[in-house]
Amino acid sequence: MSVGDAPIVIKKIKKGGGHGHHGGAWKVAYADFVTAMMAFFLLMWLINTTSPEQKRGIADYFAPASVSETTSGSGGILGGTALGDDGAKGSGSRSVIEELAPESQNPDDGKSTDAAKSDASSADAAQEALQKQEQAAFASAAQSLRQALQDMPELAELSKNLIVDQTPEGLRIQLVDQEGRSMFNEGAAQPNDRAKLLLRAISKVINQLPNRISIYGHTSASTGGAKPDGDWQLSASRADASRRVLQASGVDPDRVYQVSGKANSEPLYPDDPTLPGNRRIAIVLLREAPVLPPDHGL
Repeated sequence: MSVGDAPIVIKKIKKGGGHGHHGGAWKVAYADFVTAMMAFFLLMWLINTTSPEQKRGIADYFAPASVSETTSGSGGILGGTALGDDGAKGSGSRSVIEELAPESQNPDDGKSTDAAKSDASSADAAQEALQKQEQAAFASAAQSLRQALQDMPELAELSKNLIVDQTPEGLRIQLVDQEGRSMFNEGAAQPNDRAKLLLRAISKVINQLPNRISIYGHTSASTGGAKPDGDWQLSASRADASRRVLQASGVDPDRVYQVSGKANSEPLYPDDPTLPGNRRIAIVLLREAPVLPPDHGL
């Protein structure tokens, strides 16, 4: 090497092993991803926990209800029509109103009709429910009477003298004569001991229900179909004597609606009016009509 030549220096730079700083941009992207996932799971949780009514409310809140249907700025109830179209001093809004509702009627008429229909439906439903309740009460009373006849030995033999059925008038309990076993002695108005036992048992059933009662006396036709005049008085007297026995057994006198004698005008066996079974006392628990409102029929 000559004296004037400068020395040549070689510098070697040793690189790191891949642990250098790469910046923090990935952290921002990761934070956005985690935030989006949290919002997604929160949305799914809200969807599962809200009711359909709440969902509809939220949807209605965000619905664009106030956005105009057109882009001309003339949307809305007037639809671009000025109030003064009919003249400078005319009532321009009148034509708009008539156009929007050309056949407008009194809204109270429809409401009154709907209210009347609703009241009629409610009244029919109430009456039907009352009839079903009364029907069930009559069936229960009839069953109680039959059970009482079975539980009392002295009445078991008289069960054939008792007929219980339901008629349009109400629950009918009839004490009928049988061959050799009558409820009244011949020509007598007072019930005999057998009839009194049955009437006392019937009074217990009557007291279970609030219905009023009607009592009818019936006689049988004589041989040849004759109808003696005395049968009217006899049948009425037997019905009234039965009333007195019922009242003595605890039936409230105010519940007695009617006591009458029908002689042999309504035989139980029309094919043979002379049969002993036509002689009977009929006690009817009347069907009660529902109480009408004070303004009914106005």
